[in-house]
Amino acid sequence: EKTVPIPEKLNEWAPRPPPEFVRDVMGSSAGAGSGEFHVYRHLRRREYQRQDFMDAMAEKQRLDEEFQKKLERNKMIAEEQTAKRRRKRQKLKEKKLQAKKNKLEQKKQEKEPGQSQEQGSSEEDDEEDSKEEEEKEDDAEEPSFVMGR
Repeated sequence: EKTVPIPEKLNEWAPRPPPEFVRDVMGSSAGAGSGEFHVYRHLRRREYQRQDFMDAMAEKQRLDEEFQKKLERNKMIAEEQTAKRRRKRQKLKEKKLQAKKNKLEQKKQEKEPGQSQEQGSSEEDDEEDSKEEEEKEDDAEEPSFVMGR
């Protein structure tokens, strides 16, 4: 019953932006006072840190873009495979439907009297249809895995 506080995501560390105007331009060269070197060193360290941060962010952004491209590519490949399999299933379905229609037509013709020659040819057609159905079953995609192993 007691509420649990969920901490928010911490903001990513970012360096301070460089100063817009530097008043005391100095370096570690001759002529600078001994106390000025420490100020120079801190400024230099801060600038290097800022540059490293910018490089790391650029690398992270590049990797993210590559990852998104890879995801998009994988998605396109998966859609192509799905479409191909869908076409194959549809083709098999149409073949089965056509075979059923042919059988119904043959049965209707067999019921009509006085067509003995067509009956003999219809038996041959039945054998061809059964062979076609077996081929259709063979054309079906094999499963990519086998259960029970």
